[in-house]
Amino acid sequence: MTRTEFVAPAVIPADELRIGASGRTLRFEGRSSGAGISYFFVDNDPGQGPDLHRHPYAETWVVLEGEATITIGDDVLVAHSGDTATVVPNVWHAFTNSGTGRLRMICIHASDVIVQEFADEVATA
Repeated sequence: MTRTEFVAPAVIPADELRIGASGRTLRFEGRSSGAGISYFFVDNDPGQGPDLHRHPYAETWVVLEGEATITIGDDVLVAHSGDTATVVPNVWHAFTNSGTGRLRMICIHASDVIVQEFADEVATA
């Protein structure tokens, strides 16, 4: 599909985006829907979050609920409900739910597909 092809409007049920049978996090890749972005809708318990990784495009986080400690390169930031943070392409980053309740946030990827490289995979290669 090229970007100029028509894609019929549709609602994509959350269960089709869910990661794992009982997971609360959703993964959307825009290419099949004609969207130029992708995202994770994160719903994590305290202490949860992805390991250090990077993307060949920018990523934007919007915290909807809770508290996230976000590592971007050598910087460590704390974001709360309503806050937005960004990372430029190819910079190592990670986040953890550092609050006492659930962390709900949208991780917007400036790409119609999600491309991730994890630091631990690079180190062992």
